Amino acid sequence: MTTDKIREDLFSLRDEGYRAFQAKLIPTVAPERIIGVRTPELRRYAKNLLRAGEEGAFLSALPHAYFDEDQLHAFILSERKDFALCLEEVDRFLPYVDNWATCDQLSPRVFGKHRQELLSPIRSWIASGGTYPVRFAVGMLMAHFLDGAFDAAYPEAVASIRSEEYYVRMMAAWYFATALAKQYDAVLPFLETRRLDRWTHNKAIAKALESRRIPPDRKEYLRSLKV
Repeated sequence: MTTDKIREDLFSLRDEGYRAFQAKLIPTVAPERIIGVRTPELRRYAKNLLRAGEEGAFLSALPHAYFDEDQLHAFILSERKDFALCLEEVDRFLPYVDNWATCDQLSPRVFGKHRQELLSPIRSWIASGGTYPVRFAVGMLMAHFLDGAFDAAYPEAVASIRSEEYYVRMMAAWYFATALAKQYDAVLPFLETRRLDRWTHNKAIAKALESRRIPPDRKEYLRSLKV
């Protein structure tokens, strides 16, 4: 299927009210780049393209003109079954990601089956220094390495990130709040010794206090660690 036909289909699914809502929610994307296709429709369309094997030309047509096309791209990659192919396509796509929504929607299921092979790319994405490659890397550490595959080296890697970018710092805070719910004893010292910048430190605590997975006594102690 041609990219023009895909774009035509997306415009046929446009919801003006949703478009206005998204424009407010995603300030790094120019409003004129937003078509306004709802997420369930995009997911459905992505699966239909994959089922028909018609996604190739679209994935090669980077950069995309519209935010919704970026979202569709992320949903297609998230459904990939082949790890090596998916990783190659993610690496090709990440430099063009320019907003938190597309970054966070990009969540390939196959990555969870290849955790050890994922670690080297994660290190490369962090080392790149790019806002959304770094955010994506931290998101992958949060999604795949906070349970049985946890290692203290992973929060260490996140704590070592230094960035003035809001969307990087917010993801780091989200990571540590989630880590406090899942690996409390291992990550608490990062807050006790103030390893994070002040904003990320306080935001991580604030998000942890909102979690239902952290008991009241631990929340009380976390409150005492606010800077």
